[in-house]
Amino acid sequence: MKRISQSILRAFLPTLLGLLLATPALAAPLLRADHPAHYVVKKGDTLWDISARFLRSPWRWPDIWYANPQIANPHLIYPGDRLDLVYIDGKPRLVLNRGPVKLSPKVRSKPWDGAIPTIPIGDIAPFLSRPYVLNPGQADALPYLVSFGQDHLLGGTGVRAYVRSLDKAGGKYHVVRPGKPYKDADTGEIIGYAATYIGTVEAMRAGDPATVFFNSSEREAVIGDRLLPVAEGSRWTNFTPHPPKGDVSGSIIAVMNGVSQIGQYNVVVLDRGAHDGIEPGHVLRIDQRGETIRDVVTPDSRDTVTLPDEEAGLLMVFRTFDRVSFGLVLNAIRPIHILDRVRAP
Repeated sequence: MKRISQSILRAFLPTLLGLLLATPALAAPLLRADHPAHYVVKKGDTLWDISARFLRSPWRWPDIWYANPQIANPHLIYPGDRLDLVYIDGKPRLVLNRGPVKLSPKVRSKPWDGAIPTIPIGDIAPFLSRPYVLNPGQADALPYLVSFGQDHLLGGTGVRAYVRSLDKAGGKYHVVRPGKPYKDADTGEIIGYAATYIGTVEAMRAGDPATVFFNSSEREAVIGDRLLPVAEGSRWTNFTPHPPKGDVSGSIIAVMNGVSQIGQYNVVVLDRGAHDGIEPGHVLRIDQRGETIRDVVTPDSRDTVTLPDEEAGLLMVFRTFDRVSFGLVLNAIRPIHILDRVRAP
């Protein structure tokens, strides 16, 4: 009898486990305990903020999207739409209620058209459309400003300038100023150079020197500033959050806009880029680097101990270069510093 009972148990165990795993109670680790049943989208919302109302880890919202194949364009959500949390086959799903039809809050990459963005676009917009990193050696090969004519010592909006190594007329260029090097936090290797945006010029006449005209500027241009072609197409993009496929280990090596303390919605520079498998949308955990301290219990010795790294927040990568990438800090639970580590969540 005992043997028969064990056989029956083994036969039905897979089915029993399937039923248990499909119950709403086991969705608790994914969902917040205080999650709402519904949410009406408001102007100014982001998908990250909305997901944080439902999920313990907002970056996992693709796990609970519900795609309705009957909807021609189930990609975007707008202010006034209502999100409903329902269970389909025992699994939590977010469905979008827009009157008589339901859409999925699925994200696609395309110019922003009034739908709510994934993350605060205003905080990253300048970094999407302008070059901010030059690869090692790249600046030496770029055209450069050589003169502003007899009447100008500096360049700016409405000023004509002359450029070496620009062999064709037509086209627009960003004027940039090479700056400090970006270095790998572990090896000290130079992996790129900061490029300060100065303004935008249009090539009016070819030659040596060529003639350009400043259409706009944010800073005064000086002799030696470099020119980069303006990339075609828009960089206004929504992002689908996802973890890196493999192990990722890097560091924060700079913070943009001159802030000294890193917090939510600050843009940081990482010493890993496309060469290392980093891509836009990657979500990375930030770990506060453990401090190395002296063992004061034995003051006569020179023993030191390094404290363990502690979780400090999350960031999402939104732009990558060859060896460098930019990320937006989306959550900070403790102070974040330059040289703190990043890794897969």
